[in-house]
This record gives sequence, C-alpha cells and structure tokens, in this order.
Amino acid sequence: MTTSTVVRLAPGDWAELRDIRLRALADAPDAFAAVLADAQAYDDEVWRERLATGNPTYVVREGGSAVAMAGGFAPDDSPEAFVWGMWTAPEARGRGHSGALLEAVVTWAHDLGRVLHLHVTEGNDVARRLYVRRGFEPTGTWEPLREGSPLRVEELSLSRG
Repeated sequence: MTTSTVVRLAPGDWAELRDIRLRALADAPDAFAAVLADAQAYDDEVWRERLATGNPTYVVREGGSAVAMAGGFAPDDSPEAFVWGMWTAPEARGRGHSGALLEAVVTWAHDLGRVLHLHVTEGNDVARRLYVRRGFEPTGTWEPLREGSPLRVEELSLSRG
C-alpha cells in the first residue's frame, strides 16, 4: 500500500507546484479560471513567488510524487479566505485526497478566523457533493468561470464558529 502525506509546500518546492498545477490545468481545463497556456508561459520566478506569499498550497504526496493539490488565499484586510486549485490526478482519485486537502485549507482559514469560500464549476457534481458533505453551503452567487466561457461557477461558503 502506498503511503500518502499532506504537505504544505515551501518556496523551494516551486517546481513541484508548477508541475502539478500544469498537470491539473491540462487534465481539467473547465475546472479552473486559469488556463494552461497562460500558466505554461510563467517563468520560474512566478512559481517561486506563489509559494512566498504566506498563503498555503498543499499537496498530497504518494511515493514521493504530488498527486493532488489545493491552495488557500486570504486577502489582506478581509474577513474572508478562498480555496483554489483543488485537483486530484486521475490515477489517485477515490482515495480521500480531496477531503484531506480540503480539511487542511479549512483548518488554515479557521485558524485565521476567516469565512471560507470556494467556487465549483457547474456540472462538477462529485466536487460539489464533497464540499456540501464538509459543511459548505451555496451562497446563491453564480458567475462566469472566466471571460468567454459559457460555463459558470457556483460559490459555496463555510463558516466555523
């Protein structure tokens, strides 16, 4: 049995972030506001800076390789935080990685005292069910996935007392 571990990436892990993020964008182009071509054009410094902000990026490592990812973003001077980039590699799905990553981001946001929000693309019923099972509730807000996309994303939020 392969051991899996949730790890918060450090600035020196920028190449691991780049590799899993590009893989996620290639595998699920309609799940993210970002697009693969833009991310492929980033130079190494962009990836380094993403891990130097204080906002966490978590991965699940199996056998030394990242197979799932999620991040958190907390805007300055805001009571809110956001989940971004939730993704699990096809060969690692069904092992609870998304739940473990989501819990890491939830704990981080809770420790900051923030209300946590996320967006889920319409039609991504598996992800939406996970979020609802974990206590996220629809806010009633829908917006375009990105400019030019016919897809919409639904906002869900979680407040922990």
